[in-house]
Amino acid sequence: MKLFMSADMEGITGLIDPTFIDSSKQNYTRGQHLMTDEANHVITAAFQAGCKDVIVNDSHSKMNNLLIEHLHPEAKLISGDVKPFSMMQGLDASFDAAVFIGYHARASMQGVLSHTMIFGVRHMYINDVAIGEFGFNAYLAGYYGVPVVMVAGDDKIAAEAEALIPGITTAVVKEQVSRTAALCLTPHKSGQLLREKTAHALQNIAKVKPLTPPDHPLLRIEFANYGQAEWAHLLPGTHIEEGTTVVTYPAKDILEAYKAMVVMTELAMKTRFC
Repeated sequence: MKLFMSADMEGITGLIDPTFIDSSKQNYTRGQHLMTDEANHVITAAFQAGCKDVIVNDSHSKMNNLLIEHLHPEAKLISGDVKPFSMMQGLDASFDAAVFIGYHARASMQGVLSHTMIFGVRHMYINDVAIGEFGFNAYLAGYYGVPVVMVAGDDKIAAEAEALIPGITTAVVKEQVSRTAALCLTPHKSGQLLREKTAHALQNIAKVKPLTPPDHPLLRIEFANYGQAEWAHLLPGTHIEEGTTVVTYPAKDILEAYKAMVVMTELAMKTRFC
């Protein structure tokens, strides 16, 4: 069995505000250790469940957060950027399943540190389906026929995932109090939970279907202000919907839509004032 793991940071237990996820802030090193520990719990359980290969893709910010010197010695790590497929770099049809850890709710929704890619995105859609990072990444996995069998994070991303993928296993390591506060499990308890949930998820792979993307998806991103929309619109093939900050991109497939999303959000971050 071959497993792909996408590891974000905002959904890790104990990480509740930007001081834990921003490399310039005082709690970031603590965040790195907690993130690496949660990854290791899942990796250990995966090998115990019969996985022969576990590929971990660091999926937060500059994507160099996981401490490789403390990572499970049998795992392989994709670290750093620029990555054409960002949070899903390295995934292909050779994998039997994918798990997402440290995930968070989509932009404009309740959830600890909720957002979608950048803080300038209000909403993102594939056709008429509202998605966040979880949904878009699950669609990419579905393109290759790979089911996302588990997500770990707060209670809000668990509900978001369950609405998109029936039967998915959810590991709730913290419950949202506000966008920057949560009722958190201790690392010891979250580790126990993650090992149990990983074992359960891998035993039930056959019960979870891949999230199949539409053949010719229309990507729509609503930005917080018009300046961000203008920057995103520099990508050829995009269109700004009249009277809105929504930028659209008709893609030939979900792979092209994903790359367009990465380019549009990176461009939008060049806007200086919101």
